Amino acid sequence: MTGFFRAASLAAVACLTAGAGASVAAPKTVAIEPGRAAVLQALTDCRKLTESAPRLACFDKATEALDVAESQGDVVVMDREQVKAVKRQAFGFNLPTLHIFDRNNKPEERIDHLVLDLDGAHRNGEGRWVFVATDGAVWRQTDSTEFGDEPHKGSKLLVKNGVLGSFFCKLDGQPQVRCQRVS
Repeated sequence: MTGFFRAASLAAVACLTAGAGASVAAPKTVAIEPGRAAVLQALTDCRKLTESAPRLACFDKATEALDVAESQGDVVVMDREQVKAVKRQAFGFNLPTLHIFDRNNKPEERIDHLVLDLDGAHRNGEGRWVFVATDGAVWRQTDSTEFGDEPHKGSKLLVKNGVLGSFFCKLDGQPQVRCQRVS
């Protein structure tokens, strides 16, 4: 049984993101660590029990609650490779691998814009601006609108969703231009 408890704990300790309204029947917890999902804390609290029968009952109840929370999208458990894959993808791309975050997703949790700090900007061969953010994201202007003030390192770039998968970039409060995520 010790292997079961260890496996259950390790599976739950994988990268965890909790929904704000996660309400699943689970064993009561003494204290919840900041940022830790309540269902994970309930599972780890079972280890504090010393008697076998109550400990097993606690684990059974807590693992069921974690399983229900995960299946309803209130908690997302990912392994390191999945997290790496998600980090390689970002706003501005078609991200079919992010479907795991869509279960019971609330409209207010949807990302529809980003504000980026520019590391630099340059014109491409077509004379359009290419914006390089400090986080490594690269956006390219797709229309021919000119800026009053040219982009530079330290400029703020607001990127927001348009319609039908398009995006708009607004530089330092100037009129917006159409843009596309390059990398």
